[in-house]
Amino acid sequence: MTFETISISTDARGVATLTLDRPDKHNSLSARMIDELTQAAVELGSDDAVRVVVLTGAGASFCAGGDLGWMREQMTASRETRITEARKLAMMLRALNEMPKPLIGRVQGQAFGGGIGMMSVCDTVIAVDSAKFGLTETRLGLIPATISPYVLARMGEGKARRVFMSARIFSAREARDLDLAAKVVSEDALNEAIEKEIKPYLGAAPAAVAAAKALARSLGPAITDTVIDDSIRRLADIWETAEAREGIAAFFDKRKPDWVGTDTKRS
Repeated sequence: MTFETISISTDARGVATLTLDRPDKHNSLSARMIDELTQAAVELGSDDAVRVVVLTGAGASFCAGGDLGWMREQMTASRETRITEARKLAMMLRALNEMPKPLIGRVQGQAFGGGIGMMSVCDTVIAVDSAKFGLTETRLGLIPATISPYVLARMGEGKARRVFMSARIFSAREARDLDLAAKVVSEDALNEAIEKEIKPYLGAAPAAVAAAKALARSLGPAITDTVIDDSIRRLADIWETAEAREGIAAFFDKRKPDWVGTDTKRS
């Protein structure tokens, strides 16, 4: 398959680097990128030559969330279309989460919304100390629904609730405290830290690694079709609310939504 929004390179050791490749858009998730990531997860998962996969983003950011063009389309889409599009994202995250290879996240710059979702399906994440994170959906009158099964599985409910509803931006060190990132390093130390994560897998039996990953997933929170369907329904429901209409319109009009207080508007 020819990719337009991502790239894949594999070295002689079997280490594949899966790169989100829309740097001019801070690697925001378009419909095309979601499709290509789903296909890449299937291809890498079935390639016996691949031992480890590193997920990263080209340019300044890992992934700044949803593509603005996609968001505009959702404003006028039918409920059925919104459900279909949300399901594509859910299936992409499932494909990455269930890929029978170790998945290491290499994160820099911005990681918002769907970027947090992709971090949550990695087996481990190393982040640059200057990176910024956020589940910003509630600023738009929406909720982080489709990514939620994976975010909650990674952070646990208690930690997730610290950042799940407020839409505040948080630091790499807080991301580590929330179990979203395993390690935080300087930009200069990032490549070395990734190599340290890769090395042990090259000495482990590939089939045993895949079986151990499947075992860990089976013993963790269940992310079933029912759970995924419920998250998609909740997203479709909230898209139909007055708050969502106001929040999205305010975002594109570059103004504050009407629920922001007068004092905040003056600041």
